This record gives sequence, C-alpha cells and structure tokens, in this order.
Amino acid sequence: MIEYQRHVLDNGLKVLIHEDQSTPLVALNLLYNVGSRDEDEDKTGFAHLFEHLMFNGSKNIPDFDAPIQLAGGENNAFTNNDITNFYDIVPADNFEIALWLESDRMRDLSFDQKGFDTQKKVVVEEFKETCLNIPYGDAWHKLSSMAYHTHPYKWPTIGKVPEHISDSHIDDARAFFSRHYCPDNAILVIAGQVQADHALEMIEKWFGDIPCAGHQKKILNQEPLQLEKHCETVTAAIPAEAIFLGFHTEGRQHDDYYTCDIISDILSNGRSSRFYQRLYKKSNQFSRVEAYISGTADPGLFIIEGKLPKQRNVQEGLAAIWAELEDLKLHGVNDRELDKVKHKIESSLYFSEVSVLNKAISLAFFEWLGDASMINHQADKYDSVTSDDVQKVAQKIFTQENCNELIYLKAESD
Repeated sequence: MIEYQRHVLDNGLKVLIHEDQSTPLVALNLLYNVGSRDEDEDKTGFAHLFEHLMFNGSKNIPDFDAPIQLAGGENNAFTNNDITNFYDIVPADNFEIALWLESDRMRDLSFDQKGFDTQKKVVVEEFKETCLNIPYGDAWHKLSSMAYHTHPYKWPTIGKVPEHISDSHIDDARAFFSRHYCPDNAILVIAGQVQADHALEMIEKWFGDIPCAGHQKKILNQEPLQLEKHCETVTAAIPAEAIFLGFHTEGRQHDDYYTCDIISDILSNGRSSRFYQRLYKKSNQFSRVEAYISGTADPGLFIIEGKLPKQRNVQEGLAAIWAELEDLKLHGVNDRELDKVKHKIESSLYFSEVSVLNKAISLAFFEWLGDASMINHQADKYDSVTSDDVQKVAQKIFTQENCNELIYLKAESD
C-alpha cells in the first residue's frame, strides 16, 4: 500500500507527498495537464516542443541540467497525447534544489529567440528522423488520421507536419506557455526520504507565490462510433511488407482497458504468447508480430502490427491475424492462460513500486486521472478480469467495421 498526503496550494497547485525512508533519494515529478490533444489543429507539436524548451533554462537559471548534475541528480521528461511530465531524482539532502529549478522555470521560462530557434530545429530534425526518413515512420500519422476524424488524437504527439513547428513564432510559444504551464494546471509529487511537513513547507516556499492563470479545461470533441472499415495502402521503399491494424477501444478509466491490456499480452507478450507460437514460430507467417494498446485517457486504439517475411504476402498475413482474433472471439481463453498473464502483469506492477521515481510518476498520473488512490488498486483491476470478459471484449472490438487497416507494400526496384 502506497500512502501519501494530498494538499492543494492557494494558487491551485495539487501536491502529493509520499514518504519512503528506505531510500536515500527523493523523486520530484511535475505533471502538466497538457498534451498534443490540447493543441490547435493548425499549430500541432507544441506540447512536444515545450518538452525541449523547458530545458533551455529560465531567466535566473540559464542551464537547467547543470545544477541537477552538481547536486548528484538526474532529470528527464516525456510528452504524450494527454500530458507533459517532468521528473528529477536527487539525493535526499538536495531535494530543495529540484524544487528551486522546477519552480523557476514554471515562473520565468526563458524565451530568447536564439534558444527558441535552436529547439525548433531540433524538433523538426527529430520529426524527419523518426517519421519521414525511416521505414514505416509515418504509420502512426496515418493510423491516427484514419481512426480519428473529430477527436484531437487524430494527430500524433510529434505533430501533424513539421511546418507547424518550423513556421511557428516565438509569440505562439509564449501564448501556449501562459495557457498551460501554470500551477493551477499542474500536479507536483514528492516521493522519497522526506518528512511530509518539511516537504510541504519547502513546496510552499518555492511554488506558493507563483500566480495561477485561471486555467480553463479544454472541451474536446468526442469521436463518434466508427461504422465502417477504413483502409489505406502505401507503396514505399521498405525492407519488408507490413500490416498495421487499429481497433477502437475504451479509455483509460473504463474497465475494458484492463481487459484489452490482458488481451494484448495473451496475443503477443513473450515466447508463450499466441502470436509468437502460432504466427511466428510454428507457421512462419510473420518475421515479427505484436499487439499493444495506446493507453490514452480518452478512448484509444488496440494496435496489431506485423512484418512479413519474403515468402509471405499481405493477404496471407491478414488471414492469419484474423483467424487468431476469431479464435479468441469464439473460444475465449482458458483459466490457466489467463492466470499466467495476470501473474506477469501483477509481478511487473509490484516490482515497479520498488522505484521511488516510478511511484512519483504513477501518483501524479492517477491524480491527473482523478484519484491518486488508484495506484493501490491496479493489481485488483487486472485480477478481476474473467475469461468471459476477455471473450466479450474481443467480440466487441475485433470487428471489420471497427478496424483501421494500414498496409505497406514494397516498391518495385528499378
């Protein structure tokens, strides 16, 4: 059981403090309630850009990394469709340094033109490297735009096109920052070797006088039910022909989320999984095949992707995948197979709680979802999934009309 104290500062900053005296470290996690879904459709990629810009330093601290490293710590960040998350881990004696750094860039992030232009170039190069210049790099762009026509998940975190970043003005960045990177749109978690009262006192000291922005939560357009199959075929210079299938699923707080996660493991997690045993090892239908869920807060996607060996074709691959899905829909899963997957998931959850940083990140995330105490009930959620649940959810989502099919064919060489 992970215990914590919860507070809300006068400026709206939500604070969670978890004491763990077994570690000499303290993890600080600062979650901002802004992801790519909060962007304007004609100005995408800004949440990801700010993941980079926030390391440019503030007006008072020109180099964010140097003080953390001198304090014996490290830091990093990640951005997705839903949130932007910054974290620092430092020796317990130096945790106030992390508070100082995070509060200063929330209050006074640097917006010099040179730094802004540099980070724009970095992000555009990342776009080119990961999306334009590698095989299948545009797959998530294509799947997103096929599956979502209304909800802002229709573009990926890195942005719709690189021009949205390369053509952006520094005033666009200032406006985006002032809307989203404020105490009343953030969750701060301190976890590790601290005394809760002292930690709260330090948080008040560094964050308490940062003014709130009166943040207004954006109302998102919800995606209507998909009623027909969407298909796209791409011919490109790729090493192997490939299949990507995306099926609409429920969001992160729905019980079906846990069932879908279990289904993805039944199909493709490990050497004993169905895809590995039947589609790779036994039949050699695929050189690689896997299933996973997008894990988004709002209704997301169950993804199946496979690369085909030279002697196999796309139609054979599609037939093999659908045969496995139909088998799951028709016969479900036996208790032994289900229990094995549950035990692996639960073991992973329990091991993750050893890390003070993982606990800080998870507490912030579940608080963002609406209830930090959910951190203590994840194993129960998975354990409650039955074989009937697996079969019913499989029958619900694995249908032709709920499918978004993306095929990559090899271009003929000259």
